[in-house]
Amino acid sequence: MRTTTWGRTGLPVSRIGFGTRQLGGDWGVFAEDEVKAAIRRARELGVTIFDTAQAYGFGASERLIGSAPRDELRRNRDELVIAAKGGLRRTDTGVTRDAGPRALREGVDASPTALGIDHIDLYQVHRPDPKVRFADTGGALKELVDSGRIRHVGTSNVNAEQMAEFSRTLPVETLQPPYHLFRREIEDTVLPHTRQHDIGVLVYGPLAHGLLTGPLTGETTFPADDWRSKSGVFKGETCRRNLTVGSELERFAASHAMTVSQLTISWALAHPHVHVAIVGTRHPAPGTRHADHAEDGLAAAGITLG
Repeated sequence: MRTTTWGRTGLPVSRIGFGTRQLGGDWGVFAEDEVKAAIRRARELGVTIFDTAQAYGFGASERLIGSAPRDELRRNRDELVIAAKGGLRRTDTGVTRDAGPRALREGVDASPTALGIDHIDLYQVHRPDPKVRFADTGGALKELVDSGRIRHVGTSNVNAEQMAEFSRTLPVETLQPPYHLFRREIEDTVLPHTRQHDIGVLVYGPLAHGLLTGPLTGETTFPADDWRSKSGVFKGETCRRNLTVGSELERFAASHAMTVSQLTISWALAHPHVHVAIVGTRHPAPGTRHADHAEDGLAAAGITLG
């Protein structure tokens, strides 16, 4: 597994990160023993960064990340980077944004407890909260850094202007944006900004949530408890056009002894300003019906596109 220095954090991290959105309940049911095996297998293959969030089941994904490599978290804590996210709160009517100081402090109390660790290596603001000033959010996070509860601070799903505003109070060290072949808008202004300010970039969704894994077709349906069953991204002409592109990429990848997953992940990592790509899986090894198992996705870190 190739590694890189993650921008201004100075942290050495694997170029593939293990993501856990699929463990929070929005992607349907799964077997916990398989998930834990997948997490341990990812670690065996060299993954050092594990990305989670309160909003991924409000403790569910965090407990799995904390329990699967429990022995290693005790023995080799400094070798693992645990990246958590806060700033989303569950209410009676659904999930809402809340990046206020009180909510962030409560989140930084709750996440380490669920993870079973005493500090979080990177704490990211999940989404900008229009009701809270960046100065207030940054001020609260600075206090948490000073207390030792978190080591580094990042943002997610923000633009260059928002990063600059946030950094007036507390320098942004990392950014987690969406990035894949069908969604490339960060190339225009966001990635130039991160390069200029040495901000580490951890992209999510390099497989376009399944559109770039191969098995999906125009006839694919999703269970009612899978968020994709309600998403317009997986319906209509745009979806059909993207699946056609995915099929063409699958043939191209096969002609170069790669899977389409490996091709698209390595494409994301080929951008000079992208440090890490998040890959999520719930299955530990080949032989499942899912193309994004550990070995397949993680092998992309060793591919160099010419």
